[in-house]
Amino acid sequence: MILRNARLGSRLVDVRIAHGDIVELGRHLGTTGSVRARGNEEAEDELDLDGRWLTPGLWDNHVHFSQWALRSRRLDVSSATSAAETARLVARAASLTPMPSSNVPLIAVGFRDGLWPDAPNLAALDAASAHPVVVVSADLHSVWLNSAALRLYGVADSESGLLREGDAFRVLGLADTVDDTVLDGWADDAARAATARGVVGIVDYEMAWNREAWSRRQSRGADRLRVEIGVYTEHLDRAITEGLRTGDRIGDLLTMGNFKILIDGSLNTRTAYCWDEYAGAPGEFGLLTVEQHQLVDLMVRASRAGIEPAVHAIGDHANTIALDAFEAVGCRGRIEHAQLLTAADLPRFAQLGVAASVQPDHAMDDRDVADRYWAGRTERAFPLRSLLDAGATVLLGSDAPVSVLDPWLTLSAAVGRARDGRQPWYPEQAIGVAEAIAASTRSVIAVGQPADLVVTERDPLGSSGDRLRDMPVFATLLGGRFTHGPA
Repeated sequence: MILRNARLGSRLVDVRIAHGDIVELGRHLGTTGSVRARGNEEAEDELDLDGRWLTPGLWDNHVHFSQWALRSRRLDVSSATSAAETARLVARAASLTPMPSSNVPLIAVGFRDGLWPDAPNLAALDAASAHPVVVVSADLHSVWLNSAALRLYGVADSESGLLREGDAFRVLGLADTVDDTVLDGWADDAARAATARGVVGIVDYEMAWNREAWSRRQSRGADRLRVEIGVYTEHLDRAITEGLRTGDRIGDLLTMGNFKILIDGSLNTRTAYCWDEYAGAPGEFGLLTVEQHQLVDLMVRASRAGIEPAVHAIGDHANTIALDAFEAVGCRGRIEHAQLLTAADLPRFAQLGVAASVQPDHAMDDRDVADRYWAGRTERAFPLRSLLDAGATVLLGSDAPVSVLDPWLTLSAAVGRARDGRQPWYPEQAIGVAEAIAASTRSVIAVGQPADLVVTERDPLGSSGDRLRDMPVFATLLGGRFTHGPA
């Protein structure tokens, strides 16, 4: 295939694609289309892009894909500004939604209670429904249950119905009982929506054995995305036994990724592990969920087997512990989130070869919560400019369903540090469009590179943060075939 009149910066080029790669770039490339008249069935197709802009295909470097696929099928309570309002939304949904069984809960998603005037409480949710109800926080680190759900999942000692971290993850795993075939269909719908926004690949940190799920999906024809899968501690031995190493190709579109270890919680749940107390909460520093010696042991075991660690660390103390562990083990890897950092830790990412996998749109979601609970230190929150200036490799993602799986929203937040007409939040930590795109791609437009491409109606490099948010995508190509747009 030849893409004609593609715009790269200020110049127009033709792009020849063969066997999934870019094989020629130039102006007025000759065509072999005329050979079809002589009976050759391999004649080239041509598409005139008419001056539209061409960019390398976009990656989301941190998603929970099944959770993202499930979100649109669940009650969204993200607009609620109190526990009482959340309970009213649940009550209304419970009155309109017949549930098939008392063992199948009504699941709501997206609550953020950090700024609520009232706390999640058992009485409000019990009044909303006698049927089991599970309300999942936007950050996935807490769940709020009514009494029927507490009984269903064997939780005996929760006065408020609010569970955090490990207890929340256990309940969330039990509540996700959608049939594989149904979930695979929803995942394909989510992949189709992602390609419509220029996505060619994802790093999936779903809390499950992802090799089986994605091998099944792709064997059934789900071929819209490149997928890199992570594993968690409960599956590390299995991954080692099966000989999986970071970077191994499992299938044409499936690759082994990293070993993810969560060592603290989140800001909205007030469990991110910090050096300083949370404002208004004396003695509360967050939660360290894996001690440093345990972290080192796990990282040694994984890295010796060829699996690079990816450590979830949000609070500044958790990030110091994670970097100390990387230094002790001497392996490369990633820190996921890196939301709050000390000045002393910024240069260590580059020094240790540890990438910072960050989610810029979280800064837009969390700015008010951060200003409240991390008062006096938010100039160190989401420090993208400082990380790049310190030489760190920065990778951008959404953490969907925590934020929307749309790379243009991610790019907008990284570049503009603003949303909804508000003033930019610490604009000195903004990065340039070219830097943000480089942190969201894995190829460049050059001969020999994969033909993973996105075609847009506007110039990304010439767009402001606001203009990036609604970037019109004309087409997406994965390995030279269209996954969105012209067929």
